[in-house]
Amino acid sequence: MSVKRVLTIAGSDSGGGAGIQADLKTITVLGGFGMSVITALTAQNTLGIHGVHEVPEDFIEKQFDAVAGDIGIDAAKTGMLATGKILKTVTKMIRKYQIDKLVVDPVMVAKDGSFLIEEDARSSLIEELVPLALVITPNIPEAEVLSKTGISSIGDMKKAAEIISGSGVKNIVIKGGHLTGDAVDILYDGKNFYEFTSERIDTLDTHGTGCTYSAAIATELAKGESVFEAVKKAKEYITTAIRFSLRIGGGHGPINHFAPILQ
Repeated sequence: MSVKRVLTIAGSDSGGGAGIQADLKTITVLGGFGMSVITALTAQNTLGIHGVHEVPEDFIEKQFDAVAGDIGIDAAKTGMLATGKILKTVTKMIRKYQIDKLVVDPVMVAKDGSFLIEEDARSSLIEELVPLALVITPNIPEAEVLSKTGISSIGDMKKAAEIISGSGVKNIVIKGGHLTGDAVDILYDGKNFYEFTSERIDTLDTHGTGCTYSAAIATELAKGESVFEAVKKAKEYITTAIRFSLRIGGGHGPINHFAPILQ
C-alpha cells in the first residue's frame, strides 16, 4: 500500500483541538501519513492558551533532518511559528529539503485582533516564508495585515488577494469566516478567482478550523490533486467537521475531525 507523507510544522495543542494534534487527525482521516516538526509546546484547552514553551531552533532542525532524511515529504504545512528565529529556521529547512507542495497558514492574528507572533516574525513570514508557499490560507484579519488593506466584503477579499499575490505566492485562499452570511472562501491563482461557499453553521465550537483547513489542503496536494480540487475537498471536509463539532470543555470546543468517516 502506498501512502503520501504529509508534514505539519506547527505548535502542539495539549487540548487536542488545534495545532499539531488537529493536523495529524486531519491527515490521517484523509488518507495521508502524518509527521510533525513541533515548534512550540502549549498548555492549552477550550478556554485559551495558558502557557507557551518554544522549541530551541537546533532541535527544530533535528526534527526536520530525522523526518526528511529517512521518511521523505510529499507535502507540508506550517502553522504556529512564534518568533523570528523559529521562522527563519523553518524557512531554511524548507529550502534545504526543497518542499514545493507547501501550504502556509499564516497564524498571526487572534480572534480578538491581537497579534500571536512577534513583530520580527511577522516580517520574516511575509518576506521569507510566504514566497516559498504553493498556497497560503489567511483569515480576514491576517489577510488585512498581509495586504495592508481593510476587508469587509467579498470584493475586498479579492482585492486583498491580488495585493498579496505580489509577494510571490502562487495561490491565495482567503477564508471568509469573519464576514456575515454564507461562509465564502476565495481562491486566487494569480489569474482567476474561485469562490467556495458553504452555509454558515451556528456553533461556538470551531476551535482548530484554520489548522485543519490548511492540513486538509496539504494532504490533498500530496495525493496529487490540483490546487483547485485540494481547496474544494478541504472546504467540504472542514464544513462537515464544523457541522458535527464537539461540545467538549467549558469554552470553544473543537470541530469533529472524524465526522466525515463516522456519518
